[in-house]
Amino acid sequence: MAFDQEKFQSIIDEFTVDGERLREIAANFRQDLKLGLKSPEDSSLRMLKSYVGLPTGKEKGEFLALDFGGTNVRVLRIRLEGAGKYEVVKRVGKPLRVEGIYDYVGLGSKSEDMFDFLAGLIDEAVDGDHETKYLLGHTFSFPSEQTDLYNAKLIIWTKEFATAGVEGKVVNDLLKEALERNGLKNVEPVAVINDTVAVLLSAAYKQEDIYIGSIYATGHNTCYLEPYADSADAPMILNLESGGFSKLAPNRFDTMLDEASEKPGEQRLEKMASGRYMGDLFSMALALLHDDAQWRYGFTSIDMSGIISDESADLSEVVRIVATRTGSEPDLAECRDIQKLAKTILNRSARLVTATFVGIIWQLAGKGEVKEQHIAVDGSVYEKMPGAKENIMRALSELLGQDAAKVDTILDNGGSGLGAAIAAAMAQK
Repeated sequence: MAFDQEKFQSIIDEFTVDGERLREIAANFRQDLKLGLKSPEDSSLRMLKSYVGLPTGKEKGEFLALDFGGTNVRVLRIRLEGAGKYEVVKRVGKPLRVEGIYDYVGLGSKSEDMFDFLAGLIDEAVDGDHETKYLLGHTFSFPSEQTDLYNAKLIIWTKEFATAGVEGKVVNDLLKEALERNGLKNVEPVAVINDTVAVLLSAAYKQEDIYIGSIYATGHNTCYLEPYADSADAPMILNLESGGFSKLAPNRFDTMLDEASEKPGEQRLEKMASGRYMGDLFSMALALLHDDAQWRYGFTSIDMSGIISDESADLSEVVRIVATRTGSEPDLAECRDIQKLAKTILNRSARLVTATFVGIIWQLAGKGEVKEQHIAVDGSVYEKMPGAKENIMRALSELLGQDAAKVDTILDNGGSGLGAAIAAAMAQK
């Protein structure tokens, strides 16, 4: 027995972004870019300066990369060979918290202990070599106030971090002190970048004609190379923190999700498009179809991926996933509707993200022509969600018309480490 079709269609309509609305979102995003370039306080985009441009692809040498974006920290020793080639010589990684053994991020943890732990990983990455000079780039994915490529001051911890003595401090200064305490005076931190900036640097090192980098995963953010065409300023990558873009029309499910979130009124685009929230929106819509006031079924973007990719005649995987989460088995007609709902929510997500890309493309083109370019994207939604890339390409075609042939998207995963090493190489200039 299928769901109430009138109710079902109204939900599908709410998650559908037509061509006219899509164009409006792209234009609004471009407008926010223009506002942000003049005065960031007038824009919902943060427009954070990275203090780095694009690599030439000719950067060479051996560099260290510290990838610090969550509780799992990695240090890589990377040899840049020029011509877009590189080799990961050594890779070490450990969690900052191991239940019952140590915890460098929970309440009561101290900055000295955390940074000594990081210094220990760096020591491992250089095989205990305290003589050879190494420059280190640092991907640091927390809200920071940055005044140049070296100086990034942590504004506030996110992701449940509570380490004392780091907020308000320059993270590279803390790292440098720890390196000296641990006999690693030969390692010099020289660059701090955001993880989205790292994706763009990584992709642009390996391939030409890349000006936009994005993460489309649990969270969502985009950066781009601002040419500053009408000024004497050197081109620079700007981290937009685009998950906070707010010129969007939320539907009733978006509003419910926002009201129940940790920070109502913030991260509007991220809550409508990223993997972290997709399952919640799906849960809410399904609960309404079930006339169930409790919407917290706990569906994830991974569940949605399984539902979308089921091509079996009886949609057995849809049955299994839905029964596991809700406790009741849907019949075949309901399974078809459930699959359509999941595809529609994903499609909206991809279209919203694409509209922001196109806003940047229009901004870069100005009054001229759209340039041939690749958009570098990292993240689980883009890489693993069936139909994500296809929906992006369709939306690009819709918005750019004939110019869509000049633009495509490419996967650049693992850019956090390589991007940090490239930033360290570029800091020499």
